[in-house]
Amino acid sequence: MVKNKIILASKSPRRKELLEGLEIPFEIRTKEVEEVYPENLPAKEVAPFLAKLKAQPLISTLQEGEILLTSDTVVLLNGEILGKPKNEEDARRMLSCLSENVHEVITGVHMQSIEKSFNFSNTTKVYFSKITEEQISHYIEKYQPYDKAGSYGIQEWIGFVGIKRIEGCYFSVMGLPVHDVYEHYMKF
Repeated sequence: MVKNKIILASKSPRRKELLEGLEIPFEIRTKEVEEVYPENLPAKEVAPFLAKLKAQPLISTLQEGEILLTSDTVVLLNGEILGKPKNEEDARRMLSCLSENVHEVITGVHMQSIEKSFNFSNTTKVYFSKITEEQISHYIEKYQPYDKAGSYGIQEWIGFVGIKRIEGCYFSVMGLPVHDVYEHYMKF
């Protein structure tokens, strides 16, 4: 069943863990990329744009039988992109905004071999219940969510106590829509 090796261009431990679950051979290969996008780009297109951007410096390293996989996740609340928090105050602001609200998590994915490429995104709606200032403080202090879009990880404590439900893919909210990745991998 295994035909090609994935080159995961990500330092994210969550993406590594999710890809391991697919039992596809892979290695991690990364190069730093400045994650910038055009100001006029619609918010829903930012994640797939950034996923493709992250692939650019690694395309020339691809060999026969390798598929480059890059990904980017954004949290979208009322049209505003909530990126990774700059500091504790920013994380607190984001989590307070998410409390008792519905937001979208959009994960963009880019897959590329020597012969072809494919770019797509997955959108999941996330419904937060009310989270208190005390809960926010506990979460920030204990989990340090500074490397996470929207200042939270669904698989962490705040997800357990704060998320009422989702519409869409749980794994996409974690950072990689593994079902979609597997489907596209099989097409390569």
